[in-house]
Amino acid sequence: MVILSNIYTRGGDQGRTSLGDGTRVPKHAARVAAYGTVDEANAALGLARLHTTGDADTMLARIQNDLFDLGADLCRPGVVVDDGKALRIKDVQVDRLEHEIDAMNAELRPLTSFVLPGGTAVAAYLHLARTVTRRSERLVCELAQDEPINPAAIRYLNRLSDHLFVLSRWVNDKGVADVLWVPGANR
Repeated sequence: MVILSNIYTRGGDQGRTSLGDGTRVPKHAARVAAYGTVDEANAALGLARLHTTGDADTMLARIQNDLFDLGADLCRPGVVVDDGKALRIKDVQVDRLEHEIDAMNAELRPLTSFVLPGGTAVAAYLHLARTVTRRSERLVCELAQDEPINPAAIRYLNRLSDHLFVLSRWVNDKGVADVLWVPGANR
């Protein structure tokens, strides 16, 4: 259980923040940037959820909770095996995304071009979340070059961006309302 009784602590007033293990680092540290961008993706999903119901909203609610798990995973440096002490993303969470992608994709009309963000408000917000997720993935991969990172965290972000793309098409009337790129249309 997380209890937050004091929202401001003044601990970051000098440009440093605490990681999950208590280590103090600059707020611009690569690890902080990585999990901060995961939080940004989560906020974009919150916007998308203002326009969802049913299965789409249920999936996004689970994903938002997963993203908090991912943030907890990334904010705790050190050994990345499941030692029971730190919350870590697990492959079962990646597998769930894959199953959902497969189920939604089976209902979509085939793509004949790249999809432009839009069609419906929810699809546009999902594309925004997808691009922020890709940025987060790039930051986590960059961090993994210098520090140990749970490999399932990278797999989760990679699969999540695919999931958000497919979901954006699924909520666009299963692809009927997709806005397709027309190469060279404005030359």
